[in-house]
Amino acid sequence: MSDEQEEIRIQHDFADIVGQSDAIQQVLHQIELVAPTLANVLITGESGTGKELIARAIHERSERSKRPLIRVNCAAIPRELFESEFFGHVKGSFTGALKDRAGRFELADGGTIFLDEVGEIPLDMQSKLLRVLQEREFERVGEERTRAVDVRVIAATNQDMKVDVEANKFREDLFYRLNVFPIEAVPLRQRIQDIPLLLQHFISIISSKLNLPEPRLTQANVKQLQSYQWPGNIRELQNVIERAIILSKGGRLQFKLPTTSKEPDTSLRASWEPSSELPYTETERLERDRINIMAALQFAKGKISGTDGAAEFLCIKPTTLASRMKKLGIKKTPNPS
Repeated sequence: MSDEQEEIRIQHDFADIVGQSDAIQQVLHQIELVAPTLANVLITGESGTGKELIARAIHERSERSKRPLIRVNCAAIPRELFESEFFGHVKGSFTGALKDRAGRFELADGGTIFLDEVGEIPLDMQSKLLRVLQEREFERVGEERTRAVDVRVIAATNQDMKVDVEANKFREDLFYRLNVFPIEAVPLRQRIQDIPLLLQHFISIISSKLNLPEPRLTQANVKQLQSYQWPGNIRELQNVIERAIILSKGGRLQFKLPTTSKEPDTSLRASWEPSSELPYTETERLERDRINIMAALQFAKGKISGTDGAAEFLCIKPTTLASRMKKLGIKKTPNPS
């Protein structure tokens, strides 16, 4: 890192976003540019790449930093409750509405709302969200009174929103409203030179949390982790480190990573090297996903969900894993070894 970059990092203290790679420096530069503005931001990237950290950094460096940052996981909201969650409701407006309740937008008034997994918002709700962005007003469910709201929107998705727009799953006008300033959260395989710093960062935090002494980190540890694909990105790395710290003996770390007899990291190794470009074709991406899933299933001895299951290791939901297995034609889990 140059002296100038070091000065920027120290001055603005991006404590939660760790790394010195060009890819991370580009993200930090984008945060610096957009944070002081009122522009809506769309953060894209794979699961586990730290999209929420980017959203938080933007909010904390904006003029709204003293007001709330409200996170909404759009994938976790039942379809029939979206309007109530977003805009609130009045007592008696529907079964179970036992009292008046403010919605997330009202709670975020004057601050920022972070719409995680924004692509999961139903189409009928998208038009109401667009109205809030355009007119800055809404009504609670069951109430005729129109309320004004001043909220900056930061959205995030691991989907290709342009594909969703073309498939009429997401409104084009809403997409352009959200995508004023796009930021891409970089996958870990494109920034493996950051792994030593990330290791030190997580070892310190996790050891303190677990009230355990910090184990010794070796070059062999670093090389082992740099040779892995990291389908679950930073979230998977953090889980692997935590497990290794708990199991460490004599102050030595031993990382257990999934492997297959076919050495899956060989055929696509060039694609995993840090690069500003992704040379994946669709066929290569699907093959990489298949290898990752098969490796995780073998490591988990065929177990999909629960503790030490393949889904946990890949840092995705069991339902997501099942869906990907179906798409890739993985009908049976590997036999336990």
